Amino acid sequence: MVNVRLEKVTKRFGEVIAADRITLTIKHGEFFTFLGPSGCGKTTTLRIIAGLEYPDEGKLYFDDKDVTDEPPYKRNTGMVFQNYALWPHMTVFDNIAYGLKIRKIPKEEIRRKVLEVLDLVKLRGLENRYPTQLSGGQQQRVALARALVIEPAVLLLDEPLSNLDAKLRIEMREEIKRIQKKLGITTIYVTHDQEEAMVISDRIAVMNRGKIMQVDEPKELYRRPKNLFVASFLGRCTILKGIVKEIEENLVTLTVGNMVLKGIIPSRDIKLREGDKAVIVLRPQDFEIEETRKNVNRIEGVVEWISFVGPYSELRVKSNGLKILVNVDPDFQVKIGDKIAAYISYDRTIVFPLGEAEAAYKEEIKV
Repeated sequence: MVNVRLEKVTKRFGEVIAADRITLTIKHGEFFTFLGPSGCGKTTTLRIIAGLEYPDEGKLYFDDKDVTDEPPYKRNTGMVFQNYALWPHMTVFDNIAYGLKIRKIPKEEIRRKVLEVLDLVKLRGLENRYPTQLSGGQQQRVALARALVIEPAVLLLDEPLSNLDAKLRIEMREEIKRIQKKLGITTIYVTHDQEEAMVISDRIAVMNRGKIMQVDEPKELYRRPKNLFVASFLGRCTILKGIVKEIEENLVTLTVGNMVLKGIIPSRDIKLREGDKAVIVLRPQDFEIEETRKNVNRIEGVVEWISFVGPYSELRVKSNGLKILVNVDPDFQVKIGDKIAAYISYDRTIVFPLGEAEAAYKEEIKV
């Protein structure tokens, strides 16, 4: 296990800054995830750690060793690619053994190590098959076994589950987490799937346009986002624009159209004053249809759209000219055109200054 440290790492591709002065530390044995939309720089950052890309500026350390200019084979990392990159003409055994063979490990030790890792990924008995004879999930396990068999100091995974169906993705993310915890290996994972990142990670770095927007534990990211991008990226939400009417400690009262809503400022770094323009973030899953608690916002409107999702139904409610997403129990009896009231507590209603968000979220912010 090693501690991975990036100091002001920058990578440019022409005018595009894929990694913008990234500074962070990934701890020993941690399951750390880079999360963000396509093109945000997360894979580039992972490739810099692997040695497949070299930064234009900044330094990369494994523990206290500067590995910025070291080639990949000297870094002792194992990488699982999005497309698995298995050799089609080699058996499962030979695919997994490849890294050991080029290290000139004795044959008997190679056999012992390969069989051990086959047990670990639950593929024992399939070692003589070829990749084309395996399912997508089995191919993914072979790629993982191949990365693990060389006993890397750092395991790197670049969207390894994106080619799998929904059910298999859930099973495999649990398997990866199980194996990582069993081995205690420092693991760095890349995904654009928010749920996947939240479930599997010890900590998450949310990225956008080459920048780290926030690094935190999943629950803290969700409940205490430090900016509008993080708040809106972690799941669906409604973003409304309003004016700050009153501030009492971290509780803010805003006028939003003809409504008055109250919410919290999620971070001490965020500054708001009375009269400021602000945005309010409402997550559909935080609404309730019955007023079961105190200190809640009440939003009344007309249902104009219903979508059955399985564990819940998503409603689009039109209230005072604004369209708000609300999740309800799938058995809740409602139809298009019905009037309903929905409640969301103050501490689940998040407020940010409008500022730079207005340009970036112009199409999403409802006036």
